[in-house]
Amino acid sequence: MKETAKLILVDDEPLLLESLELIFFMEDDFQVVGTATNGAAALTILENRNADIALVDLRMVGMDGLELIRELRARYSHIKVLVLTTFYDEKNIISAIQNGADGYILKDAGREALVNAVRSVLEGQSTLDNKVMSALAAYMGKVQPPEARSEASRIFLQEMTGRELDICRLLAAGATNCEIAERLFLTKGTVKNYVSKIYDKTDVRDRATLAVYLSKILK
Repeated sequence: MKETAKLILVDDEPLLLESLELIFFMEDDFQVVGTATNGAAALTILENRNADIALVDLRMVGMDGLELIRELRARYSHIKVLVLTTFYDEKNIISAIQNGADGYILKDAGREALVNAVRSVLEGQSTLDNKVMSALAAYMGKVQPPEARSEASRIFLQEMTGRELDICRLLAAGATNCEIAERLFLTKGTVKNYVSKIYDKTDVRDRATLAVYLSKILK
């Protein structure tokens, strides 16, 4: 029997909240413990109910998503945060990740992509929508000059083993540890150890940022 994950849904569109509740009601490993139309209401719910993950919109009347993410990190650090929004500009993406979001997915991603994103975040994997990945990659390209990227790529490739590079390519594509293990016929524990080494070699600590960094440097 699957362990049930507890979700809180935070969005200022009542119809969307109803749709999200229905989506997760249809999945036997999820339980929606509350819905809220802004951050303050979400925090009130969490005073009496526990949650494993929060799906959070960014722009809401009253306490917005970014402020809620900061409060969740300060008060309930065990709760994972997946941003669910229509906005994928650089400012919102960077702000959400810097404030502690574990993933960032767009509302038009579709039911299956959303459910998979929630499961990935609960497994400890950061997840980014493809459009978000593209926007973040473009931003990193602007802040890092071409000559610096070229030198970083050269050094990076020299330090990596063949197996580490295989894993890097899959990380850059957004694969989870489970997916990497299946593709490369490794155990999840082995993949986890490789990923830890890659974090050390890149000096990046956020999985979403690591995926974008690798997608740029492996070109």
